[in-house]
Amino acid sequence: MKQFMKRIAAALCALLLTGLLASCAGAGSRGATAATRPVVTEKEISVVATVFPAYDWARQIIGEDNEHVALTLLLDKGTDFHSYQPTVEDIYKVSTADLFIYVGGESDKWVPDALAQAENREIKVICLLDALGGAAKEEEALEGMEPEAEEGEDEGPEYDEHVWLSLKNAETLCAAIRDAMNELDGDGGERYWSNFKAYAEKLQKLDAAYAEALEGAARKTLLFADRFPFRYLAEDYGLQCWAAFSGCSAETEASFETVNFLVSKVDELKLPWIMKLEGSDSRLAETIIANSRDRNARILELNSLQAVTAQDVENGVTYLNVMEANLEVLKTALN
Repeated sequence: MKQFMKRIAAALCALLLTGLLASCAGAGSRGATAATRPVVTEKEISVVATVFPAYDWARQIIGEDNEHVALTLLLDKGTDFHSYQPTVEDIYKVSTADLFIYVGGESDKWVPDALAQAENREIKVICLLDALGGAAKEEEALEGMEPEAEEGEDEGPEYDEHVWLSLKNAETLCAAIRDAMNELDGDGGERYWSNFKAYAEKLQKLDAAYAEALEGAARKTLLFADRFPFRYLAEDYGLQCWAAFSGCSAETEASFETVNFLVSKVDELKLPWIMKLEGSDSRLAETIIANSRDRNARILELNSLQAVTAQDVENGVTYLNVMEANLEVLKTALN
């Protein structure tokens, strides 16, 4: 009866939203088309995750053959989650979910309002930063990094949102997803524990591979001609890093001072590789190389898992295979 009433409520909500979506589209906003309007699911449990790593962790724990659970990736078009603004359809998906998983930093300021509109008042919520507790790290500016623009009153510490770029964090956060699914679906508890155990073993194995490879690396320094979302990973394995911008920076143009500082580091440390992120252009890296003493450095790309699309998921991209590929890049960069 509970699920029947939930479907009826969701159907009524969808009808109301149809008119709202149409008016938004007519006003020139990102209103949903007929093909993208919310569809009432017949599955019993709805799980919505904002970012791909959380989505993929949930997928591994829930199991892709689980007919009782509908899993949705909210940012499925490669949108930068730092600048993401939810559509009316996105708010609907969140408001009717049974479990909602989000990061919880500055980029998610829209979430409290979305949850306040929840049709399902029993919604369970996992905030990844909260789930990490004391392991969450405050944002920290590196020496030589482009300073952040002032944004008014100080609202307290800001935390580094890129929590998924630590395999140790991943295991902790997967356990939180497992526990939430156990509470939502007691009958499936054995499945969730079994899936978590198998996946945690894979995370631990890859963590050990990172530790072994980076412990024996010829150097322990990376320089990013880009943003720096890899603080969690760097601290896990004792890497020193330099970068042009912070991990959540909206800046795209580095100052003369920042470029000059990074050039001096390339020269001082004789770095053979300059790092960039997936989707970024190479102009800053090329500028640093062109102004360095030897001009022999080359460019490597690390994937921060911030731009994974629905098409990538269909093509078989997973959290683990991206992190495995990143390890191979690091082996090249540090040896």
